[in-house]
Amino acid sequence: MTRRIGRRTAAWIGLAAQLLFTVYWLIAPLWQGPRYSVLEHSISDMYAVTAPAGIVMVVVLTVCGAATLVFVFFALIPAVRSTGWAGWLGSVLLALSIFGLGDLLTPFERLACRLADAGCTPESQVANAGGQLDSTLSTIGIAFLITACVFLFIATRKVAGWSRTAVVVLTVAIALAVVSVLLAVFGSAAGGLLERVIALLGAGAIAVLAVRSRPTA
Repeated sequence: MTRRIGRRTAAWIGLAAQLLFTVYWLIAPLWQGPRYSVLEHSISDMYAVTAPAGIVMVVVLTVCGAATLVFVFFALIPAVRSTGWAGWLGSVLLALSIFGLGDLLTPFERLACRLADAGCTPESQVANAGGQLDSTLSTIGIAFLITACVFLFIATRKVAGWSRTAVVVLTVAIALAVVSVLLAVFGSAAGGLLERVIALLGAGAIAVLAVRSRPTA
């Protein structure tokens, strides 16, 4: 009984984290100033060293990253344990993805400046250690997220009653891969918008997994 309560709590924590993360990046552009563009500028710009209230977003993302890890290890892994290596590997990759470890390390990933700042260039933005770490972890973290969804699709289709969840996870994996390619091609013109699509897809998939991972009795 105690384990089931703990698993249910971890699932709710995971769901709440995705909702908080999504709501915050949706409203944060309101105080970024007139030069900031959600079409061109990334979510990372909003927690750059020079960003207005950047430290608030750092706290939000760090908390969401920690909450996602709690969900993965205390709700998702127990839910897919019976699926063997696919469930375990998919869960670990999700923990290491941009939504887990990536968000948890946000305090160390602050860009040197925003592209919305006068004189800030893509090169100067990543001139500091935080900018370099953000660039590296974002690329790796998105790749881990896509791979995690693939393995979790393999795992969830083996769990009774999870067939629809498996379809959602596979659909998100395909969509993430397509958007990532578009981001690589059109990043300079629509990078902010495409990054937000990735954020929405990832948060949505994790939210679905969180809801499904709750013990039903």
